Amino acid sequence: MAETVYFEDLKVGDEMPGWSRQTNLMHWNRYAAVNDEFVPFHMDDEDGRRAGNKEGAFGMGNLRYAYIVNALQDWIGEAGEIREIGCQYRAINQKNDVLTVVAKVVELSVEDGERRVRLQTNVMNQKGEATCPGHAVVVLPGKA
Repeated sequence: MAETVYFEDLKVGDEMPGWSRQTNLMHWNRYAAVNDEFVPFHMDDEDGRRAGNKEGAFGMGNLRYAYIVNALQDWIGEAGEIREIGCQYRAINQKNDVLTVVAKVVELSVEDGERRVRLQTNVMNQKGEATCPGHAVVVLPGKA
């Protein structure tokens, strides 16, 4: 279980610890089974190439969204709450990519009695390329 992250301990510019997963057909198949997302170009190399990816089958954008959710939840723990997530799929997730969710604090505010943290997020591949830029808002507990 994650240590509690308190609002007062953060400042603009702080970064969430990186959260990584290597993806391959097994991971995509498991995700597809849970979400009924058996799209041919995510499962078959020939279909992936027909869809325009020279390397063949490629990962689901929504799986990267799920990775962002999991990374944030692991970081903030049970005492925090994810309020908002938005992202854009900008690059293909190839087989065996190592994807790392990163996030940086860009704003701290107290609104309606809630301690809100706005984050700039992204999912980076092993080459250091940004594949899924976005943002998130989490609500954290205070120390008092």
